[in-house]
Amino acid sequence: MAGFRPILARHDLSEQQWRVMRVLGEVENLDARELAERACVLAPSLTRILKVLEERRLVIRERHDCDGRRILLSITPAGIVLIREMTLEGRAAYAELQRLYGAERLELLLDMLGELAAIRR
Repeated sequence: MAGFRPILARHDLSEQQWRVMRVLGEVENLDARELAERACVLAPSLTRILKVLEERRLVIRERHDCDGRRILLSITPAGIVLIREMTLEGRAAYAELQRLYGAERLELLLDMLGELAAIRR
């Protein structure tokens, strides 16, 4: 994460906020429970994270059409723009990591991390 933290800092985001944004950027709507699970964030932390992201107009809450008790979370257009900007900036950091560690070794590491994440679920 050392190469990516400066990018997060430039955009005033924590690692957890970024994970929440990335998850919401990949799906249309999620409830808080599913979002917390996918972003690997505890529910109390997610509450604080969402408050900040909503204040920045990066995330919105909406009531579920069929179940008024459920709240669905989604990314806003401004959130999508931010994800795109940060993804572009992150490519340079990733390229440097790949140069230092080696493309083949990095690919193996990412595969292994993916397998480990699958075991957790």
